[in-house]
Amino acid sequence: MPQTPSIYEQEHEDFRATARAFLASEVVPFHDQWEKDGQVSREVWRRAGALGLLCFDVDEAYGGAGIKDFRYHAVLAEEISKVGASGLGFAVHTDIIVPYISQLGTEEQKQRWLPGLVSGQLISAIAMTEPGAGSDLQGIRTSAVDKGDHYVVNGSKTFISNGIMADLVVVVCRTDPEAGHQGISLLVLETGMEGFERGRNLDKMGLKAQDTAELFFDHVVVPKENLLGEEGSGFVSLMVNLPQERVSIAVIAVAACEHVLAITLDYVKEREAFGRPIGTFQHTRFVMAEMATEVHIARVFVNDCVTRLNAGEVDTALASMAKWWTTELQKKIVDQGVQLHGGYGYMMEYPIAKAYVDSRIQTIYGGTTEIQKEIIGRTLGL
Repeated sequence: MPQTPSIYEQEHEDFRATARAFLASEVVPFHDQWEKDGQVSREVWRRAGALGLLCFDVDEAYGGAGIKDFRYHAVLAEEISKVGASGLGFAVHTDIIVPYISQLGTEEQKQRWLPGLVSGQLISAIAMTEPGAGSDLQGIRTSAVDKGDHYVVNGSKTFISNGIMADLVVVVCRTDPEAGHQGISLLVLETGMEGFERGRNLDKMGLKAQDTAELFFDHVVVPKENLLGEEGSGFVSLMVNLPQERVSIAVIAVAACEHVLAITLDYVKEREAFGRPIGTFQHTRFVMAEMATEVHIARVFVNDCVTRLNAGEVDTALASMAKWWTTELQKKIVDQGVQLHGGYGYMMEYPIAKAYVDSRIQTIYGGTTEIQKEIIGRTLGL
């Protein structure tokens, strides 16, 4: 297969070796049990933090490495995908949530929260989606009423990744019901706040080891010190940060595609039918040729997006293109992989089956494919 020019340097490959060794010793032997438990251990978070695998872009003053280079994020995503460790919520934590605190937090907030988030002592989540509001963030109903020195929060959220284990939850609230998107703010809720309750750990089709929760807020008193950014600026903050989230999902999608391509190629070389490997049949060769071509295109595309993200050149439209196209490709590639595995592809002990159920959420969270196309269409003046 053609080799894509690498965007990585030696320091990234050294980081890859660290990540690979960590996953081999601290994750792979335990992941099957975590799938049964519905969540990973807190210990794996702390060990990842001790090795510098969490929040490496956080400034050194708060315990991070201060490395503003998304290639490290991509390397970690690739290695996690290769071993099928879909329960680790590290990308949600590092790529999506902690940047809100780094960018919007006051000095007091950063001193209070960032060191624990870097070390894995604190686990984070972001609560956007509600039972009646998904991709339409302006439709949220969770309210935060200003009571002078605190807010009182009421409402509920659902499908919250890391929601069961999270110590800090960035909650998207409506602080002014009459102000449209300018009435949306971000509040950080913490474990132990009275009236902040978690519902069940949701029983998902895939990502079984990734805890995903319902959250309920019943007259939760949240001090003004937990307002993240300016009141009313939450929607704009979300729009600014969503491109990185969508590139992160695209990176995961391409890494998953490459993994599926590799395991399927190995399988069709070994599996025999009618006295010869099924990979020697023309149909199989053609399907594999198409898969290899499309995965190569996706890798070139995502590498370009990562390079542009580092340079501050990824806009909303490009991030949406990357998110929808790579995740739809992931669905297609993994489905073809299952088909080429035949009956074995339907057996959960085969990695391809787990890849199939884990992949389905990719075109939904982070904004559905349809929402991404709507965003792109609007940038075209349509």
